[in-house]
Amino acid sequence: MSIHDFRVMSYPVRVYSGHDALTNLKSEVVRSRGRRAFIVCGRSVSRKTALIERMRERLGELCAGVYDEMEKDSPLGPVLAARDAAAAAEADLVIAVGGGSVIQATRVVVILLAEKGEVHELCTQYPEGRPAQSVKLLQPKLPIINVCTTPTSAMNRAGSGIKDPAADHRLEFFDPKTRPVSLYWDAQALLSAPAALARSSSLSVYWRSVMNLGAAGMNPLVEGDRLQAYRLAARSVHRVGDPQDAGARIDMCAAAFLHNRDQDDGGNRVSRHWVQRAVYAFATAIFNRYPHVGQGEANAALTPHVLRKLGQRDPLDMCRMAQGLGVWQAGMREAQAPARAADHLAQVFERLGMPARLRDLDVPQAGIALLVEDSMKNFNADPKREFLAHRSELHAALEACW
Repeated sequence: MSIHDFRVMSYPVRVYSGHDALTNLKSEVVRSRGRRAFIVCGRSVSRKTALIERMRERLGELCAGVYDEMEKDSPLGPVLAARDAAAAAEADLVIAVGGGSVIQATRVVVILLAEKGEVHELCTQYPEGRPAQSVKLLQPKLPIINVCTTPTSAMNRAGSGIKDPAADHRLEFFDPKTRPVSLYWDAQALLSAPAALARSSSLSVYWRSVMNLGAAGMNPLVEGDRLQAYRLAARSVHRVGDPQDAGARIDMCAAAFLHNRDQDDGGNRVSRHWVQRAVYAFATAIFNRYPHVGQGEANAALTPHVLRKLGQRDPLDMCRMAQGLGVWQAGMREAQAPARAADHLAQVFERLGMPARLRDLDVPQAGIALLVEDSMKNFNADPKREFLAHRSELHAALEACW
């Protein structure tokens, strides 16, 4: 198909960015016809910063309550507790305050407030040996406002994943009606995140920007989204640890927002290469089983080694990626591209103080087989379940990361 044959789906969202952007919060709630706004966040944001108190002051009588027990990776227990708290408060609008875990969890909270049925019946289903099946969630949903404390590609999406300790994969939900009505990149809110957390979440944004450089068949809008996302991420990823540099964190938020927009511009029709899919599935499996591991750290420990093991599956994609990174050019052998990209990214991750291997993250080698099996159920990485036929190859790739 020609790159000039495409369709764009635009969704309404307002973005408020910069110093004291939260000044607009109350008027935004009113614009969405909210009278009982309910805040969902984690303990650190609520108890170690002044952000939630500042928001309550801004909202005044429109604040119906706060649930501040959400945890890293959105476990099912706190999600259910947040749903119950929001229902008890008679919430008519929900505000997520935090990074990707809180934002994804809040979408599921809103889904569970509206839909009938048990949570395991509402999430994506994995019939034995068949493609994954996303459940249609048809009930109207409460409006959501996302206040970012870290850059995250979760900010303006419709899909969510939460952790169920009793399951071998994340529970996945998809509902376009849970996209936010507005986003806030408030400078003070973003600077409230510790440097290590900002660095980890930003590395995930940078990682996706790099992976997207390898895509073939991008239409002009998707190409523009992805090139600018990489430009923003590459110039800012080394600065996000500075507790005074709000601009770097806002740039990373803008890069993450462009990741979302490229899907609306047709990026969901662009084939993803095996390196991107495998690293995403492996990283998700790792932080689902080992809560002490962040997604950014997992991406850093995995990507160079997976590039070397699986890069040859998509040689032209690897050439495009390496060329975008400035380490490969026309005339060089295609086979060199994965290793050149791997060497470059390993240096970037090392300068950021990221781990080089899974052993550096205290991921046991004995757990690799389980992680491979967990990776078999990841809708974003493998909706058609092609991984099932490549277990041994994926196992070898993950083993090489240890």
